[in-house]
Amino acid sequence: MAEVINFKDIKDLDAAAIDTKVSEFRKQIFQLNMEKATSGIEKPHTLKVLKKNIAKLLTAKSSK
Repeated sequence: MAEVINFKDIKDLDAAAIDTKVSEFRKQIFQLNMEKATSGIEKPHTLKVLKKNIAKLLTAKSSK
């Protein structure tokens, strides 16, 4: 479901694209947390991957 984003792929994005990706990832985290609370999720490591992707995106945005 969630894949690790490479930093070299992020460098090509502008600020608006980074913001949209961050909001998409946050929505996915919310949905996974709700699913985890109700029935459990099959791959719990996806939460960690999504959080790391958000951190990479925000780091790239702040360095521009």
